[in-house]
Amino acid sequence: MKSNVIKTMVIILVIIALIGTVALIAVMKLTEEKDHSAPSADEIVACSIDIPEITTNLADGRYVKVSFKIQANSEEGKEEAAKRDFQIKNIIIEELSEMKAENFKGKKGMTDLEERLKQQINQIMQEGTVEQVYITSFILQ
Repeated sequence: MKSNVIKTMVIILVIIALIGTVALIAVMKLTEEKDHSAPSADEIVACSIDIPEITTNLADGRYVKVSFKIQANSEEGKEEAAKRDFQIKNIIIEELSEMKAENFKGKKGMTDLEERLKQQINQIMQEGTVEQVYITSFILQ
């Protein structure tokens, strides 16, 4: 009788230990996946280049002063973007020259510009890709 109780207790303890181990592994995997999906601020800076302030005319006669930070997917992508900065500036100026002041109204106008620039810059990139384009300063006059 005593040996059956001891065996049952050992089996229950082993089952609890196994469930705990499985739960711990699952939590660690989920946490690890989240870490890879969102880069840290240091990782973003390490893979980013700054596009200094560009002043250009808009299609409606007004003008804009704007600067950007371009985040690449890797250090190699950052190096390529730095080498292609003249092409990136050209893409930005061409895109801005077709816009009007009303295109910049609200958050949607800014995010649309960032997305269009990202797509166009990615068309010229060969070694890496652009993950995100950030507008770091903006003055519309």
